Amino acid sequence: MAVEQPLTSPAGDQTRIHDIGYRGYDGPRLGRAYARRSLYSQSLRGAYGLGRSAKSKVLPMLLFAVMCVPAAIMVAVAVATKAHELPVAYTRYAIMMQAVISLYVAAQAPQSVSRDLRFKTVPLYFSRPIETADYVRAKFASLASAIFILTAAPLLVMYVGALLSKLGFAHQTKQFAEGLVSVALLSLLFAGIGLVIAAVTPRRGFGIAAVIAVMIISYGAVSTLQAIADVQNHSGVIPWIGLFSPVTLIDGVQSAFLGATARNPGAVDPSTAQGVVYVLVVLALIAGSYGLLVRRYKKVGL
Repeated sequence: MAVEQPLTSPAGDQTRIHDIGYRGYDGPRLGRAYARRSLYSQSLRGAYGLGRSAKSKVLPMLLFAVMCVPAAIMVAVAVATKAHELPVAYTRYAIMMQAVISLYVAAQAPQSVSRDLRFKTVPLYFSRPIETADYVRAKFASLASAIFILTAAPLLVMYVGALLSKLGFAHQTKQFAEGLVSVALLSLLFAGIGLVIAAVTPRRGFGIAAVIAVMIISYGAVSTLQAIADVQNHSGVIPWIGLFSPVTLIDGVQSAFLGATARNPGAVDPSTAQGVVYVLVVLALIAGSYGLLVRRYKKVGL
C-alpha cells in the first residue's frame, strides 16, 4: 500500500514522498542452464527470422529453399529414369552448394552477435547468472544448429527420395550417415569461423563482407593454386594446399574417411596420414574459435 508522508520545505512549500511498494522477487530462480537454453533457442529462431519481421525471414528462407530444391529435382530425375544411384553423393552435396552455405553464414553470424555489440547489451547478459562461456556456447551452438538444419535438410530429401525409389536401403543409409557426419563437421567449423569474424566488429555490413571474403575468396584462391599445381604435375602438394580453406578442409576430411571423391582440380584424394592432419586442423579451428570468442567477450563484458 502506498504511504504518503507530508514534508514541509524551508520555503513553506508542501511536498510528498510516495512509497509505491516495490517488492523483491520471491519466485523460483531457474539459473544458468535455463538462461543458456533460452538464449540458444532465441538465437536459433533468429537465424531463420522466426519471431522477427517478415523482411528478416526472406533471406534465410530463400537460401533454405535454394539448398533443398536441387535435391528434390535430383530425386525426381532418379525416380523418372529409374536410376540405380542418385546423381550426386550425399557427401558431395554440401561442397557443391558451398557458395549458398557461405552466404547464409555471412548473413546470420553478424545477426547473431553484432547487434549485441552495437547496442552494448552484452554486459546486461553478464549481469544475470549467465557467464561468458554460457553466452558463447549458446551462440556457437545455435548458429551451428542452424547451419546443420540448412545442410542436412536436402540430404534428408535425397534419402527419403532414394528409399521411395527403392534404391538399396543399407547402401543409402550408410551414405546418408556419412553425409550427416560431414555436414555436422562443416556446421561446427563454419559457425566458429563466422562468429569469430562477426564478433570483431559491431557493424553488421563489415561482418558480412569479412565472412564472405574468408569463406568464398579463400576457396577460390585455394582452388586456383590447386589447379596450377595440377597443370605443373605437382599433384602431391594438392592435398596440402587444401588445408587453407574451410571448404576444402571439409572436402579433404570426407575424401579421406567418408568415402567421398575429392573435388579438387586433380581429383587427388588425401592419404590417411593427410586425412588425420585435416581432422586435427578442423578440430583445432573449432576449439580455437571457441577460445577466441570467450576471450573476446570477457573483454566486452567488462
